[in-house]
Amino acid sequence: MTEKGIEEVHPVKRTTGFALAKVCKAHRGSVGGMLAEVGLHVGQEMVLIELWHCDGLRGGKLACRLGVEPPTVTKMLRRLEDSGLVERRPDPADARSFLVYLTEEGRALENPVVRLWERAEEKTLAGLDAAERRELGRLLTKVRAGLGAERN
Repeated sequence: MTEKGIEEVHPVKRTTGFALAKVCKAHRGSVGGMLAEVGLHVGQEMVLIELWHCDGLRGGKLACRLGVEPPTVTKMLRRLEDSGLVERRPDPADARSFLVYLTEEGRALENPVVRLWERAEEKTLAGLDAAERRELGRLLTKVRAGLGAERN
């Protein structure tokens, strides 16, 4: 509070980055609730998305595509394996590596996950018209590129 009783906003709270962080947190929470409907935790769908695009990835390649450290992927894969959604197989080209493959159960989640992301998109962007949605997407892509996020 200031001397006049008017609350000042911290300078960080006025930044676009702060707003973006808050939007990301709210979006993650919303998507998390939807993912729970199909038995997934936030982040697990990102692994599945990469495998739906290219099944049989090395663990290290998957970590790179997701923009996380290999131990993080290992933990995620263990949970997905326990759920019967993926399986790890030895890499015939490198005995020290493994390849990650979708199971039938993992493949079967593709359409439900696509539909829930469509629902999340609609909910998230409900207050924007079509032109604003396109512009937001364009601007976020530009911001992401500026941060050096090529694949993830």
